[in-house]
Amino acid sequence: MSTQTMEETKLVKSELLKDQVAIVTGSGRGIGLAIAKRLAAAGATAVITDLTQESADAGAKEITDLGFKAHGAVCNVTDVASVEKMAEEIMAKFGKINILVNNAGITKDTLFMRMKLEDWSAVIETNLTSIFKVTQAVIKHMSKANYGRIVNIASVIGMHGNMGQANYAASKAGAIALSKTIAKEYASRNITCNAVAPGFIDTAMTQKLKPEVKDQYMKFIPLGRFGQPEDVAEAVFFFASGGSYVTGQTIVVDGGMFM
Repeated sequence: MSTQTMEETKLVKSELLKDQVAIVTGSGRGIGLAIAKRLAAAGATAVITDLTQESADAGAKEITDLGFKAHGAVCNVTDVASVEKMAEEIMAKFGKINILVNNAGITKDTLFMRMKLEDWSAVIETNLTSIFKVTQAVIKHMSKANYGRIVNIASVIGMHGNMGQANYAASKAGAIALSKTIAKEYASRNITCNAVAPGFIDTAMTQKLKPEVKDQYMKFIPLGRFGQPEDVAEAVFFFASGGSYVTGQTIVVDGGMFM
């Protein structure tokens, strides 16, 4: 069975999110695209954002080809002007933003003493400060509507740390703490904010690892397999569709690695 077919068979079509608009940052491929597909399968219009219109449209086409609704939009999450333009574009086109998934992220790994300040800053800016920028641009619209579901993609590394990933760990720990603060500040506006912390997920990035490195990781995963992007998407879907009395929480999706 092809990868595409496997993904399609995991999509559960419903109308739980009918007429809702869901922005997923960095969703031209990988985990972000899987999340967007899951939300679209439940009836939402998935807004695919990426650095180029071509990439965003390609992701959106994958969703529309499945018979679901999607829209591609350019968004550089590190650029306030780009973020605000995207948010206003979506409001002008759809009149609402119900769901925001802050997924965009990068890695620039090296041991702490070798890490350059620019590599530290780039990861913090893309993985953490972007959540501040995008959420601030979107939450004002959610607040006016008295409804919103915000999900931030963190990582188990943000909870446990990891050698060679000081910048990444700090950014993801910050994402979890920021989620709790937003949850407290906006609960009265019927806006929930939660985080999903994936473990080892089988993506294009992790597929580049050497077999011996993968074997080492596998020893610590009780479920005996690497996660799929769809596993992360299911956790996001819970927060977006059914977790109305759950806010400020983090769901770990790691196959039991850090139980």
